Amino acid sequence: MTRAEATDVKQAVVTCRKATTEDVDMLYTLIEGYAKQGIMLPRSRAALERQIDTFIVAEVDGEVVGCGSLFKLGSDLLEIRSLGMTDGYRGLGIGNKIVEALIEEAKEQGIHKVMALTYADNFFKRNGFEVVDKEIFPEKVWTDCVNCPKQHACDEIAVLKRI
Repeated sequence: MTRAEATDVKQAVVTCRKATTEDVDMLYTLIEGYAKQGIMLPRSRAALERQIDTFIVAEVDGEVVGCGSLFKLGSDLLEIRSLGMTDGYRGLGIGNKIVEALIEEAKEQGIHKVMALTYADNFFKRNGFEVVDKEIFPEKVWTDCVNCPKQHACDEIAVLKRI
């Protein structure tokens, strides 16, 4: 991406909306790219179709350039997962907009704690999260961590936001 193209992207209007089944292929491709790098758990197309109502996508000029989802871990806890951007759109504030949309969704659901496991703790800190001990989330451990290849050597950082 050239400097001029990056400037155009920074000035572009970013809109966030709930994902639809038409977004599944794009979500799969985006998430699979992160999963191959070992920084996001993979999601099958079938799982994405089942969980599509949990996803928010970000668009620039009608093109999906990012996504994130909320997963209910308990009656008072949601997890942000599958948060990512397509190449060329990272570092432009789009992730912030997706997190804002997910936090609004959490508020609408009446849930006041949102967590994430991440390698980008500074990003989440800038969005009002605090670093916490992973062990305070047994809901996460029993939902996903038991099936994760990094289960016994997890290097992700847990973050939490109370809203």
